[in-house]
Amino acid sequence: MTKIKANDELVYLPLGGSGEVGMNLNCYGYGPEDDRQWIIVDVGVTFGDQSTPGVDIIVPDPAFLEGETIRGILLTHAHEDHIGALPWLWERMKAPLYATPFTAFLIREKLRDRGLRDVKIIEVPMGGHVDLGPFSVDFITMTHSIAEPNGLKIATPLGTVFHTGDWKLDPNPIIGKPTDIAAITRMGDEGLLAMVCDSTNVFVEGEAGSELEAQDGLIELIGSLKTGRIAVGCFASNVARMVSVIKAADKAGRRVALAGRSMHRITAAAKHVGLFNDSRAILSEDEARHWPADEILYLCTGSQGEDRAALSRVADGSHPFIKLGLGDHCIFSSRIIPGNELAIAELQDRLADRGVRLYTEKDHPGIHVSGHPCRDEMRQMYAWARPRISVPTHGMRRHLMEHAALARDLGVPETVTPRNGDLVRLAPGVAAIIDEVPNGRLYVDGGMVVTEKGEALRERRHASTNGVLVVSFAMDKRGKIVSDIDVRGIGLPGDEVTPLGDALDDLAERVEQAVNSLKGEARHDDMVVEQAVGRVLKKASQQIWDRRPIVETVILRL
Repeated sequence: MTKIKANDELVYLPLGGSGEVGMNLNCYGYGPEDDRQWIIVDVGVTFGDQSTPGVDIIVPDPAFLEGETIRGILLTHAHEDHIGALPWLWERMKAPLYATPFTAFLIREKLRDRGLRDVKIIEVPMGGHVDLGPFSVDFITMTHSIAEPNGLKIATPLGTVFHTGDWKLDPNPIIGKPTDIAAITRMGDEGLLAMVCDSTNVFVEGEAGSELEAQDGLIELIGSLKTGRIAVGCFASNVARMVSVIKAADKAGRRVALAGRSMHRITAAAKHVGLFNDSRAILSEDEARHWPADEILYLCTGSQGEDRAALSRVADGSHPFIKLGLGDHCIFSSRIIPGNELAIAELQDRLADRGVRLYTEKDHPGIHVSGHPCRDEMRQMYAWARPRISVPTHGMRRHLMEHAALARDLGVPETVTPRNGDLVRLAPGVAAIIDEVPNGRLYVDGGMVVTEKGEALRERRHASTNGVLVVSFAMDKRGKIVSDIDVRGIGLPGDEVTPLGDALDDLAERVEQAVNSLKGEARHDDMVVEQAVGRVLKKASQQIWDRRPIVETVILRL
């Protein structure tokens, strides 16, 4: 192993995932301040919401890492919030990728979709090991809600860090092996410097529950539904849940059809690594069109209310081969991710309007279990690992602070709760935040990666609440208006008292007055004319609608 030199430090730097759920990007650096070597753990996305109209994907800003020595990018598992940003950010980091086979398959597909075919992807077996400069990394088998979840034992000359990734304790995970307790306990015996640990369920007492329990719940519920079609919405990445649904359908005498691109992609990945070999139960889309209603079950994407996913299209009646109505059933075998409450409620309302009966984990406990550890599991993990330093991650600020309090209650000597961009020195000495580096978010907008303060999104936000006015007219060489003034409103209201057409006619008259009030050369300067039109229309709009719309002025010079 590399010898310790004067001024060497081991540092941890979150650029995403600390103070938020999703968009995980964690960095570990080793060496003196001016010559550090880095490894990156996970490069994930989060998703846009009503505050980011038109933006579906948000990624962490990796600007700080550009020009740094990056030994490798290690991926703990294949959830979008851990690998989803790779297609958008890899070219800014250009380091080899290390992942277990299931994750590597999905990464390869993602990169290929973006035209990135020459990225070096090294498949690491479950429980495998890689050496990356001063970092000696072991993949530690964990259990979560996806195939092949891994924690990382990151050994350095200044101490060892256990980066848990997403995890829970599941003695019966349906697919894959249970958590490698022996490896974690061994880290504790050897003396663990720090544990960077999942905080998602820190406010929930007890345990998350086993996938086997969810399978039993689904078998019972699906078996009780004797008539009508059944659709089950779940996270496509949860191969164990797919297996459970297929088993429940088989026991109920139903065949399964997959609906949604992600379902097919994950199934292909699972087959590729030997996790899903029994495809006889899966109907083709053509077969599904004609299969008897009470002998079929549709396994669908879209349990979070995503607009273009299968369940949303079913709810709209636009899905090519799934038609649900009175007497049919829809089971949500998933939890509500914070922020998706409204979209899911609207989806469920649309399904209910069609006469579809709904089943959720709230009214049918046991049809879903979380993939993240609750407090009893976290206590057990700390008892095994016994770190000197606790570094909570993967959670909102309140989750991180409560996780740190739990760690202190359990006797962990030091806790650090960094925000994104905080540089944490783990060794030597007492752990502390020693710097803040550039950090932030980038938006994938129209297939381009732009800053979060970009002009396009700012204008869309403004237009979404204030509307748009488009004004057009022609002017001759003397600077005189020689056409009708056309004013069109987008997103602006009208009623019987103030019809929209009358309001627009009034605005046209104000435009004419404003232009005619300009003197001499001012009428020949388009910018001056546009500014005059903008001022008068914004002022008038404030009086009419209490809004200040975007004003777009088109001048035709004759």
